[in-house]
Amino acid sequence: MTAPGTLPGAGPDALEGLRVLDASTLFAGPLAATLLGDHGAEVIKIEHPRGDPARTHGVQRDGVGLWWKMLARNKKSVTLVLSTPRGQELFRELAADADVVIENFRPGTLERWGLGWEELSARNPRLVLARVTGFGQFGPYASRPGFGTLAEAMSGFAAITGEPDGPPTLPPFGLADGVAALTTAFGIMTALRARETTGRGQVLDMAIIEPLLHLLGPQVIGYDQLGVLQPRTGNRSTNNAPRNTYRCADGRWVAVSTSAQSIAERVMRLVGAPELIDEPWFASGASRAEHVEELDAAVGAWIAARDRDDVIEAFEKAEAAVAPIYTAADVLADPQYAALGSIVRVDDEELGPIRFQNVPFRLSETPGRVRSAGPRLGRDTAEVLGRYGVDAAELERLRTEGVV
Repeated sequence: MTAPGTLPGAGPDALEGLRVLDASTLFAGPLAATLLGDHGAEVIKIEHPRGDPARTHGVQRDGVGLWWKMLARNKKSVTLVLSTPRGQELFRELAADADVVIENFRPGTLERWGLGWEELSARNPRLVLARVTGFGQFGPYASRPGFGTLAEAMSGFAAITGEPDGPPTLPPFGLADGVAALTTAFGIMTALRARETTGRGQVLDMAIIEPLLHLLGPQVIGYDQLGVLQPRTGNRSTNNAPRNTYRCADGRWVAVSTSAQSIAERVMRLVGAPELIDEPWFASGASRAEHVEELDAAVGAWIAARDRDDVIEAFEKAEAAVAPIYTAADVLADPQYAALGSIVRVDDEELGPIRFQNVPFRLSETPGRVRSAGPRLGRDTAEVLGRYGVDAAELERLRTEGVV
């Protein structure tokens, strides 16, 4: 197994030989393609000559988007305008050789360009077409523009997030897009596995509003069967207590969880309130949650009297569950992340040495790897289109005509 935090050399890649056309923009579709590229798939990023808007999202260094460097790692960048006849012709040729196409245009857009499922599958029956949109390919909302924020609102996530007396709260990062990306990658691999049996590809219809809804657990069935709606409880839980974030004496913060009964008992002994364990209501997480003020007062007071490092040391000695509240700076300095190799260093063609998240899991035989950071716009256009007979003279003409 490759040493943690290093860039492995040439070795086995689970998806080597798989070709993916990433014709999607921003986050859900592109991140799904990134996950496939991490494991050896050749990911060809199809961009308008203006570039994927993700190139300018977030912080930048010297005009270079840093989010892009992580999001577009292990990809080749090809510029191509799909609304032009020659661009469509070249895309059909690319798709004829591909295993997967990922797109996130509004429903009907590919069909209007002559690039829909009927056309693409006619030339390549083994193709998997992943269609990532806010609301799916059909239904009354299908034509609406869809973003992760709308999914975070409509899934029920925002309704249960925030303080009890505060407004519904949205996450400060692309949560719904990220969950949809992971689900899309799984859906693609499921379709590729089915292809081994059927010999045929298929369409994956991914609506961003659905994966996050799935993660919300019993919200729907609870209302269906009992008519109950989970309230906003801030950092507390309706399922167990104590569960919260607590400020330490040095101003830093920790998070405590007591999902297991044994852990809850250890925490109360540690903070000097063992008598609460004998209360009848302490016997279950739900009933403990009904006495959260009493439990939080005991835990909060004990933690507030100690520095964070002392709190963590005491919790670990007591085999209770605690974690420091980290920033990105803390993540980069943490020994557990270092041991897992969760952060990788890459020598980038534009920025030099950079660090960002590594492959998000470890396989013992085919570990996956980050081979390069997000590319310059159009860096690989000549190489990729050259496979389909586009020589230097035609490439220059296509640039002049605004096709690439």
